Amino acid sequence: MLEEARESAVVQYHRWSVEEYHRMARSGVLDETDRIELIDGELIDLAPRGCKHAFLVDRLAELLGGGPRASYMVRVQNPIQLGDNSEPQPDISLVTRNNYLDRLPGPPDILLIVEVSDSTLKYDREVKLRCYARHGIPEVWLLDANTGEMTVHREPAGNNYGLIRTPAAVDAIAPLLVPGVFVTPTELLA
Repeated sequence: MLEEARESAVVQYHRWSVEEYHRMARSGVLDETDRIELIDGELIDLAPRGCKHAFLVDRLAELLGGGPRASYMVRVQNPIQLGDNSEPQPDISLVTRNNYLDRLPGPPDILLIVEVSDSTLKYDREVKLRCYARHGIPEVWLLDANTGEMTVHREPAGNNYGLIRTPAAVDAIAPLLVPGVFVTPTELLA
């Protein structure tokens, strides 16, 4: 009932900018214990991470890791900045090797994003993927932790990806912008 009323009400609400989000953190309104991310100006609670989710993220980081001499860095559950109103925290992001002490990686730095979805599959598909596409992220992998199914999203156009494929469990998946790296869905569960 309340949800219906909210959807039909014509009210304005405040959309937060990345700058305001950071100001809240600096002032102590938000701190490191607050598990939230900023998506399209909205503060979104992050779902709790269960052991299956944590294992798959760790395993992906291990399989995608290139070491300190690689041309890219593997970031695990760390924020990226997408425009003025979004600062998501993807499970894995491969970014160009750079010094990010004074800024977060943004679209030109991002080579691949991987989201592991346990209880958030619908949200990741309908909200986060659209945000990534809108900001031109070249490739996003979405792993359903419950089924082990991986979908690969490429060719961002507007709010969607033009190329979406679901490889078989034994198929090698290689990021477009990271040569020599590949993962098989079966390998994740080993």
